[in-house]
Amino acid sequence: MSHSLTIHDATTLGETRPVFALEFLTERITVRELIRRRVYQDVKDYNAAQSEMFHGLVKPIDAEQTLNGYKLKKSRRIDWEVQADKAIEAFERNGFILLIDDQQAEELDADLVIRPGMSVTFLKLMPLVGG
Repeated sequence: MSHSLTIHDATTLGETRPVFALEFLTERITVRELIRRRVYQDVKDYNAAQSEMFHGLVKPIDAEQTLNGYKLKKSRRIDWEVQADKAIEAFERNGFILLIDDQQAEELDADLVIRPGMSVTFLKLMPLVGG
């Protein structure tokens, strides 16, 4: 039996990205596992499509941030483990906030028990322009 989490992406500027679901084999995971699984799915989707835009949690090497994601200078395969490591580092330095049912996750090794209807929001913190 798989356990599903509904994932939302948002920014502090009010931008949102369409909702998607992540499936897990167990009902108990850690925040670290959630982040790594999310990044794995982002990279898997990108590598399958091979478009010039990457719509992931963190910026790949040699990419430029745009309004709609990250534009790669040259279309290529992305290594999900490199991206996952970057995402873990971003979480640790508050590059994004992880909200689980509107409660902020603060520890990478904190346990989560997936419940029906549970919602997760990856809130990217955007710097203020001119501030």
